[in-house]
Amino acid sequence: MLNLQLRQLASSSARHYRPAWCTLRLYSNSEPLKASMKLVAELRKRTDIPISKAREALLATNNDLESAMQWLEKDLAVSGAKKAEKVGGRETKEGLIGLSLLAPGYGHGTGAVRASMIELNCETDFVARNDMFSKLAADIAHSTAFHAEEPNDFQDNPTLMRPLSVDALLDAPFLPKNPSFDLSSPSASIGSAIRDTIAKIGENISLRRAVSVVLPSAPDAMLAGMRVASYAHGSTTDPSLGRLGTLALVYLKSPNLKKLFASDAFPSDLAKLERALARQISGFDTRSIRLVGNSAETALYEQPFMLFPGEYNGQSVKSVLQTWAEQKGLIDNAQPNEYQGIAVSEFARWSVGQDLSSERVVSTLKDEMDTIDPQSA
Repeated sequence: MLNLQLRQLASSSARHYRPAWCTLRLYSNSEPLKASMKLVAELRKRTDIPISKAREALLATNNDLESAMQWLEKDLAVSGAKKAEKVGGRETKEGLIGLSLLAPGYGHGTGAVRASMIELNCETDFVARNDMFSKLAADIAHSTAFHAEEPNDFQDNPTLMRPLSVDALLDAPFLPKNPSFDLSSPSASIGSAIRDTIAKIGENISLRRAVSVVLPSAPDAMLAGMRVASYAHGSTTDPSLGRLGTLALVYLKSPNLKKLFASDAFPSDLAKLERALARQISGFDTRSIRLVGNSAETALYEQPFMLFPGEYNGQSVKSVLQTWAEQKGLIDNAQPNEYQGIAVSEFARWSVGQDLSSERVVSTLKDEMDTIDPQSA
C-alpha cells in the first residue's frame, strides 16, 4: 500500500513539474516597427489626417512615405464612401458662399471674364468655420470657374451668369485653388473631394448650387468691356468666402477706355468702385438694378450709395455712376449720341440657406450693351 501511494505521489509531482527552461520567455533581437514621428508630421502636413491614422498608414507601408500616401488614398475612398452613406440623410443648413475670379475682365490679361459662385453646406456652424471646410469651398469655387463654359444661346437667353448642374459638377475634376501635396489626385472629382472631407470631419456636406460667368475678350472695335465685381461677407478670414456673397457684372463703354486703363490711377479707382458696388448689393436687400414698381429700396440704382464714402455720400447709386464716369473721363462729349459710361448689367446675391424659390440672376445686360444710360434708367 505504501509503495502504491509513493508511486501516485511521484506521478502527480511529475505532472506539475516543468523544466526551468520551459518557464523562460523567448525574446527576439529585432524590435517591433515603429512609425517615424518625422514621417507622421510630414504625412499630417500633406493630408490633415489624425496622428493615429498617419501612424497606421506608415506601419502598414514600412515607413515609406509615398506608399503611405497611396494607402491613405485608398483607405479614405472606402471610409469616405461609408461615412457619406451613413450621414447622407442629415440636414445641411450651415455653410459658406464661395467666390472665384479667374479672369476679372477688361484691363487684365486678355480682358476675358471667368468667375463663379457656389454654396457649400454642412450641418453645423462649427464645421462651417473649420479651415478644412473653408478650403474645400474655395477649391470647389475655383474648380467651378475653371470648368464653366461660355453660353452659346445669348440671343435667346441674354444673360451671362448661368446656373450650373450640381450633378455634372460633382463628376467634374477637382482642381484645388493652391495645389499642394494632399490626397487629391489629378483624377479626383469634386464629389470624391467632398466625400473625403466628410470622412475627415464626420459631418454631412453637400454642394447646393453654383453659378458662373464666362465671356471672351471684346473686339477692339467695340470700345467696350465687361468687368466682374465680387464681395463675400461672413465669418471667415478668406475674402472669397462668407455667409453672403455677391457676383456682379459691370459694363464699361467709352472711346477713351484703352487710354484710361493704360494710366495708373484709373484701374485702381475702378477697383474701389466695383468693390463698393458689390458691397452695396450685399448690404442692402437688393433685388433689381433699376426701379421696378414702387420698390425703390430694393432697386440698386435708387439706393443711396452708402458703401462708397467721400464726396458721393448720400447720392443715389445711379447719380454716382454718372458723375464718376464724367469725372474719370469715360464720357466724351464729342459723341453725345453714343452711350458711354459705366453700368451694372447683372448680379447674383446669395446667402447661406436662402430659399431657392427667391433665387435669381438679375440682368439688364442686353439693354446695357445697346443704349441704356444709367442716368435715365
